[in-house]
Amino acid sequence: VQLVESGGGSVQAGGSLSLSCVVSGYTESTYCMGWFRPAPGQEREGVALIDSNRGTWSADSVKGRFTISQRNTENKNTLYLQMTSLKPEDTGMYYCAADLGIPYCRDLPVLRPLIKFWGQGTQVTVSS
Repeated sequence: VQLVESGGGSVQAGGSLSLSCVVSGYTESTYCMGWFRPAPGQEREGVALIDSNRGTWSADSVKGRFTISQRNTENKNTLYLQMTSLKPEDTGMYYCAADLGIPYCRDLPVLRPLIKFWGQGTQVTVSS
């Protein structure tokens, strides 16, 4: 399974960025996929998730500003994270992740240690 992110960059506060992640090499028809970023004093925090039933979840800190979506094709799934009204505290490396073989996203404390597939990350920098 491969996850390849793109689209990070630098922007001023209040600006927008879009991230993409191409997930390929899997055969499962059910999954939870999404975006994580480092958080102070903890493992990577969940930012936004989407499952194979098109259910979505986003962290309270990004609700109303970030939107996750996906585009499924025969051999791959492309995740998107549209980020608007960016704040300096959104700065960090954003990682794409996949939990395969289940049609919904588990609660984060359960989900995080079960994730086997991660992308290499794409950097987002928001300046004030």
